[in-house]
Amino acid sequence: MSRSSEAGKAGERYAAAYLEERGYRIVTRNYRVREGEIDIIAESASCLVFVEVRERKAGSLVSPLESITPAKRARILRTAAAYLLRHPSQLQPRFDVVGLVERGGGAYEVTHVENAFGGGSWH
Repeated sequence: MSRSSEAGKAGERYAAAYLEERGYRIVTRNYRVREGEIDIIAESASCLVFVEVRERKAGSLVSPLESITPAKRARILRTAAAYLLRHPSQLQPRFDVVGLVERGGGAYEVTHVENAFGGGSWH
């Protein structure tokens, strides 16, 4: 596994732990189909949450949240639709983004945007 791939997996583990600490129940991680991949699928209250995790080093020119292109967003939406076809749910789908800025020593600055594709709220 490459160093960047290992760092990405560490970031995804951190994001999953962050979400669990806030009451999310992780349903699956790294859901892959032909349409694409979703990093984390979780349940929170009445929502089935599709979470994109983006990680950057401190001082990067582009923030983790700015790194999501329209093409990436479209792939996430197609992948979520494929998931829902295979795993129907009564929960309301929602798309969140967890942006991580690496601060060293396994520490991250976290920005979590709920409903990121529909206006979202930052915290």
